[in-house]
Amino acid sequence: PEGGGTVRWPLYATGRLVGTLIGWSVLLSVGGTAAEISAIMQYAGHYLPGIYRGGSLTAAGLGVAAALSIVLTVLNWFAVRLFARLNNLLSVFKIAVPVVTVVALLASGWHAGRLTDHGGFAPYGYAACLSALAGGGIVYSVNGFQAPLDFSGETRDPRRTVPAAVLTGIALAVAMYLALQVAFLFTVPEGALGHGWHGVDFDSPFGQLALLLNLHWLSVLLYADAVVSPGGSAYVGVALDARHTYALAKNGTLPRWFMAVEPRSGIPRRALVLNLAVIVVFLLPFGGWQHIVSVMGDMYLLTYAASAVAAAVFLADPDGGTAGWVPGLRWIAPVSFTVAAEFVYWSGWHDLRLALPLVLAGLLVFLAMHRGAMAGRPLAAELRTGAWLVVFLALLTLLSWLGSFGGSGRLPAPWDSLTVAAFAFAVFFWAVRSGTGWLRESRRMGGGALPGAASPPGPSPRP
Repeated sequence: PEGGGTVRWPLYATGRLVGTLIGWSVLLSVGGTAAEISAIMQYAGHYLPGIYRGGSLTAAGLGVAAALSIVLTVLNWFAVRLFARLNNLLSVFKIAVPVVTVVALLASGWHAGRLTDHGGFAPYGYAACLSALAGGGIVYSVNGFQAPLDFSGETRDPRRTVPAAVLTGIALAVAMYLALQVAFLFTVPEGALGHGWHGVDFDSPFGQLALLLNLHWLSVLLYADAVVSPGGSAYVGVALDARHTYALAKNGTLPRWFMAVEPRSGIPRRALVLNLAVIVVFLLPFGGWQHIVSVMGDMYLLTYAASAVAAAVFLADPDGGTAGWVPGLRWIAPVSFTVAAEFVYWSGWHDLRLALPLVLAGLLVFLAMHRGAMAGRPLAAELRTGAWLVVFLALLTLLSWLGSFGGSGRLPAPWDSLTVAAFAFAVFFWAVRSGTGWLRESRRMGGGALPGAASPPGPSPRP
């Protein structure tokens, strides 16, 4: 159990270079909260014209978004108990509205044959479906399962409650999104499909569909939910990002000043202030939530890939920890790593040409922090231990440029996806071997190379 565990576990398992690169990626993913705030602004524009125009925030919208970011930070400033109560209230609303939407749409009428009419099951090819997984926001949409992991340091009986929360969260999210998609697919009026599915281009798909079906009450409810639901996600995101930043400071990727925890509330307030600045910076260049989400999906996937390696390293460690109690982990970990690599690749060259070089820029952060944070371990040894991640990111970028998902097409489908799978599978076992070697070396050094060995004592975020 560890506050900000998805940042800490790769460091424990595979060393400082990997920990820094993944930590840098997680710090960049704070922009995901900016996506939620931008989404609130887009749908609030239905009631407040002038804050969102042409797919991005106006100057007035940016001011309102910055103010909302401050409000969310203030709400997270005081106590975990307040966070839990508000989050439970918002969660009920976020579940109830989609359920009502599915029932109302299906009750309004059902058009049979939608899986065969208008071009069939995949009218624009499977590449478009696969690209939507990361670039279209599918990965981002189910990312809420990460929250229980990163609050595990503040959880009672985490071995029981964290797996239950994660698996239940994933199952409910997938079920809800599939139900919404089925309801949309089978209830779009035939008149809207005169030019095929390409002609269905709604800014607010479910709200506008409700209007087409004369369900005005549902449209009002959906537009309200489109403001409240991202607000709930942003509220959780601010709290989650604070734990990440706390963990990054504990790792040595950020100054340890950001580890400070307010004793009475148990909140890492300095981390909250830093994240507020990062959120506002992300709002400035992107403006629209779709642009932010397309990059954030790749950041999340890299975190999942590194966590799969960490789980396998802990499992392979002969003096081991407790990873072995998870059934099937020996095959789940490599499959998970490979699937994460495929999802990153499928997001397409347009997104990866920005996302992967941004993550690789973390190498400069590692080199800058090395002298003060590495507890005497030689730079060459650190580079050797973490080389697998640098090679993985660099070759994934190259394969994306060569491949058929927005790249040059020199590596055609399906050979491009098969090449990525084979490459990822090989890198996974290289990574696990490097990680187990790092753990053995750490023990020989008496724990001096282990994370936290050089960390000053101090409180963690409090239950």
